[in-house]
Amino acid sequence: MKYFIIGTAGHVDHGKTELIKRLTGIDTDRLKEEKKRGISIELGFAHLTLPSGKKAGIVDVPGHERFIKNMLAGVMGFDMVLLVIAADEGIMPQTREHMDILKLLQIKKGIVVVTKKDLVDEDWLNLVIEDIKEFVKGSFLEKAPIIPVSSITGEGISTLLAEIDRVAEEVEEKSRSHYARLPIDRVFTIAGFGTVVTGTLWSGELAVGETVEILPRGLTKKIRNLQVHGQKVERAFAGQRVAINLADVEVKDIERGDWVVTIGVLKPTRLLDVKFTVLASQEKPVRHRQQIRFYLGTAERLGRVLLLDREELEPGGETYAQLMLEEPVVADRFDRFIIRSYSPMVTIGGGEILDPYPARKYKRFREDVMESLKVKEKGEPSALVLNVLLNSLKPLEQKVIEQKTTLAARVVEESLNQLIAANKVYRSGEKLYFAADNYAKILAKTKEFLQSYHHQYPLRAGVSKDELKSKLFNEFSLREFTSFLEIAEEKKELKVSGNKVALIDYVPRLTAELEKAKENILNYFKKASLMPENLSAVLPGFNLKEDLALELINYLVEQGELIKIDEEIYLAREHFEEAMAKIKKLLLEKKEIVIADVRELLGISRKYALPLLETLDQLKITRRVGDKRVLARRE
Repeated sequence: MKYFIIGTAGHVDHGKTELIKRLTGIDTDRLKEEKKRGISIELGFAHLTLPSGKKAGIVDVPGHERFIKNMLAGVMGFDMVLLVIAADEGIMPQTREHMDILKLLQIKKGIVVVTKKDLVDEDWLNLVIEDIKEFVKGSFLEKAPIIPVSSITGEGISTLLAEIDRVAEEVEEKSRSHYARLPIDRVFTIAGFGTVVTGTLWSGELAVGETVEILPRGLTKKIRNLQVHGQKVERAFAGQRVAINLADVEVKDIERGDWVVTIGVLKPTRLLDVKFTVLASQEKPVRHRQQIRFYLGTAERLGRVLLLDREELEPGGETYAQLMLEEPVVADRFDRFIIRSYSPMVTIGGGEILDPYPARKYKRFREDVMESLKVKEKGEPSALVLNVLLNSLKPLEQKVIEQKTTLAARVVEESLNQLIAANKVYRSGEKLYFAADNYAKILAKTKEFLQSYHHQYPLRAGVSKDELKSKLFNEFSLREFTSFLEIAEEKKELKVSGNKVALIDYVPRLTAELEKAKENILNYFKKASLMPENLSAVLPGFNLKEDLALELINYLVEQGELIKIDEEIYLAREHFEEAMAKIKKLLLEKKEIVIADVRELLGISRKYALPLLETLDQLKITRRVGDKRVLARRE
């Protein structure tokens, strides 16, 4: 079954609430002040069963200019609107502002309802209808039915119900396969149940027992109960008005403007890429960095509009822009929004969100920035996918790309494969994706760093992965960093050997002077056998600066000509291998040995025997069991 929301719009005291009461039998004015003053202040809610059996939720919005903020909290969930105009007053200021808002939100279906027909004669009614036809010309209501009714006598109500039923057939069904999104418009508590939030389910489904996120609060809560049209249900669907009983949360922790969403698909944001339109009826242009009030879902936020290609946007104009908000909102690509001036509070424009998570504030007056925003608005799937990747120096998972583009998984996967085939995107074994251009930028910086590193440390095989990550990739996760190295190694653009990273053609080379010093060092360790002096004691005898001598020692360790068994003790490889062979032979004979056995076998002191055995433990030649050693594996 298709579910949808019908909403009212129109000037204060034009009979919206009375009309809903006549249609549904439900009085949507629930506040004492509303009863006393005879006008709606807050949103009102009802439900309607149409002659065909279709069920609709109804949202009655306030018409007074002082309560436009409340009106905006309700109107964004509309699938169909009843534009209410009183026959005795005709088109009034809030009729015009509400109509501007409906057009900015691109509401597609509606009916014009002329109320209070019992208060005017036929000639006056016909004049009002002619004015209305002129008023809606060029809008989504140009061909909509105009139905005169009286909520007092009931005249025209059956005709209106029939028209609602007919237009409902044309309403586009909301996606249930998409993730769940519900902007909260009411929060209250019910004795014995706890906290309840209500709203219109924009997309997806919600189920009893499901755990959801409350954003931007960052709360994760379980759905205890669900109600639709006052009836308990196990599952709610897109297009329904839903009451959600949440477990383990207090009323003070949630407010109108928050969202109930599927876990892990959306996140709060304060910077938005948008297509922004200024109403033609405005008297003044919108200036760069002008303070504004931003409305999306049921949320209101203060912020500033950042014009990217001009200093002012004239009435009737539209352009790409960024919105910088003071507090986070929850937004998705292609959401419609409304902008009102900070003071006085007047609706000045609105538009469409192109990217809820831009990587940064853009530099102004840049053709590449404007072209990127154009792609976000109109691009083919592969262009959108590539644009998302280009806006992130870090590689992205497919799931993140799906979220940022709002494209289906299958479409994103096909686009990625096309882009990989065209060498515009690279994929790592970790299934992370780099835009080729961004990968090239990162690679160039890495090569520049390695060039300097090799010059500074010519004897080292390369920089350690840990040092490279801390110097250039601090914002990358280990997985993201490893993915970059994997692609660079696969493309033969960097050399990755164990824990070292180097330029692809780099080989440590010794000068004639260092070659001679190397031989002196090796000769010393060969003569010292298994009991050389501590390194700090012998370094001065090599006739080199200490840091250069240490570099040469490390070079010999990397080349495998020296074996480091302790911070101060190094052995020539031949002596280490000879000692290892003797220890293995002894273990084959005795099955287990202690340090004293090694001292006696090799004729060395405990100072050398202990680190020698610990090195064999690390190489998994031996294994320590208590104070004894055994062979780590069968020979």
